Amino acid sequence: MSGHSKWATTKHKKAAIDAKRAKAFAQFIKKIEVAARAGGADMAGNPGLELAVSKAKKNSVPITNIDRAVKRGAGLTGEVVDYTEIIYEARGPQGSALLVECLTDNKNRAASETRVAITRNGGTIADPGSVAYLFARKGAVVLPKAGRTEDELLEAILEGDADAEEVQDAGDNFVILCEPSDLRGVAKALDAAGIEYESDEMEFVPSMKVELDAEGARKFFKLEEALEELDDVQAVYSNVDISAEVMAELEED
Repeated sequence: MSGHSKWATTKHKKAAIDAKRAKAFAQFIKKIEVAARAGGADMAGNPGLELAVSKAKKNSVPITNIDRAVKRGAGLTGEVVDYTEIIYEARGPQGSALLVECLTDNKNRAASETRVAITRNGGTIADPGSVAYLFARKGAVVLPKAGRTEDELLEAILEGDADAEEVQDAGDNFVILCEPSDLRGVAKALDAAGIEYESDEMEFVPSMKVELDAEGARKFFKLEEALEELDDVQAVYSNVDISAEVMAELEED
């Protein structure tokens, strides 16, 4: 039996949620700064910035933070914004593979912190290319099922003159996969059909998955959480597959 009071547990959960929210806001701000640096502060002539700002607003990032990020990225505040995108490759429990996507203004810090998080949490750094070949860059739109069928989604995409490769069943959600160049078209087709979605992002999608048992899943989640807590990490992709039975066992822990 836990020695913590209910209030202490509630405070801990709220702190964890607040930390994740702050991390998500920071990720959106970085993307805005990068887009503004690449194409300027005028959204009419910078579609990358328009998209980054749109996503930030959709995820409730305060307007003042967005405006500041645009000006900072475009060099209008006198600050220098220079981020580098780096992909680290790693091996996790039971032969699983991970790609760790970083966006950083300090490559040495990102490399050091990522390496420590991996090696201290049961993973190993992989040689360049030894993991990346297991993944393909795809556009991914995630949306709740909400009583819809795969056929309905494909019909909406076709009516919007967009192209999608497949619709995957992901439990409570559907995931629409497409080529990166088709992502905006798929999102606009869903908008036109009045179908709300949770996210539309570029992701690394595995070509095959590795099923983990309960012990492997525990180790994987510990590794994934340690990586996602790092400020420079934008996303962690993996090829793990965890069955409903294993998830039920973990929930009993």
